[in-house]
Amino acid sequence: MNFRLMAAGAASALILAGASIADEASTTLSSLRALGARVQLRIGTAASPLDLSDPTLSQITSEQFSVLTPENEMKWQVVEPQMPGVFNWTGADNLVNFAEAHRERVRGHTLVWHNQLPNWLTQGVNDGSINEAQLRDLLHNHITTEVSRYRGRIWQWDVLNEMLTDSNPSQINPKDFWIAHLGPGVIADAFRWAHAADPEALLCYNDYNIAGEDGSNAKFNAAFAMVQNLVAQKVPIDCVGDQGHLDLQFGFNPILMTQDLRAYASLGLKVAITEADVRTFVETTDNNQTPIVSPTDTTPSHTANPAAADWYNGMLQSCLAVRECISFTVWGFDDSESWVPGAFHGEGDADLYDVNLNPKPQYTALQQTLSLAPGAPHRGGRDHDHDEDD
Repeated sequence: MNFRLMAAGAASALILAGASIADEASTTLSSLRALGARVQLRIGTAASPLDLSDPTLSQITSEQFSVLTPENEMKWQVVEPQMPGVFNWTGADNLVNFAEAHRERVRGHTLVWHNQLPNWLTQGVNDGSINEAQLRDLLHNHITTEVSRYRGRIWQWDVLNEMLTDSNPSQINPKDFWIAHLGPGVIADAFRWAHAADPEALLCYNDYNIAGEDGSNAKFNAAFAMVQNLVAQKVPIDCVGDQGHLDLQFGFNPILMTQDLRAYASLGLKVAITEADVRTFVETTDNNQTPIVSPTDTTPSHTANPAAADWYNGMLQSCLAVRECISFTVWGFDDSESWVPGAFHGEGDADLYDVNLNPKPQYTALQQTLSLAPGAPHRGGRDHDHDEDD
């Protein structure tokens, strides 16, 4: 059953923190977007094509968030799917156009990743029809073409994504597709190519567990050493994106996250929380582990777990405590769309809204923290500018 379409068809009266969408002034003033703007912290979400086309979902997307990240529409498999040099920009163009129409900024995601590569590329490397020199040229062309297409329209680019091992100690993954075929020098090359294509975009390294989420700081140590080396080489890296995917069965220490974000900032870099969600085990009756929401009880026990709201809040407070943290992005806002059930068996309930698009305690926790945020370090300068009063 498609809960999203049911909700969209039924709802022109979505309730946001006790105020109807019809009460435009109240909703705008209490939105995450408006509350974050008071300290120049942009609040974002990952967006899918349905988020931009469905009336109810697009209204939440535009009212609650001032930054959009494409879930898939800028990945290589989507923009160059069939053969080299033949591009499909439909999804990416739609997202950028939507963002500009609603005075939102865009986080481009992602230029270099070992996943979601087109079959023609991976098969060509595997069968030897694409050699390493050709692979390097293809990557250079892909980065240059995509970044150039949106020059001046992308605020932050995730240039490289998830290139570290989960081991302790962690390191640059020698088995990563790009490292295995082009060597670790491709990391610096990718930043240089992206910078040449758009010198004004903020260029980020993006990964999970690199701000203490694993408890050991193993991946933080590896990420810090890597970006410190890039800075020392004067590679044009501008920021570090910590994904912020949390799971209630594991620990989380927001004090450690704050310390780690500050450490990256000490290198002269901006930081961002880029893919925040908090997953847990859920009651379910379908193959996707969609959380059960009763028509008579829209907040069953598994959606009222105070730990999930606390952990969302902890990530936001860590970001607010670090002046160089310029954006806080959740990886989708409603449980009916979440990537979690498909990736983690039996888990879900990871987002701010339930499957009926009702805001959960996780949403309220962020809203309340942002309402008190004017005491946080004030963000300013080119990388934080708000060119409108959103």
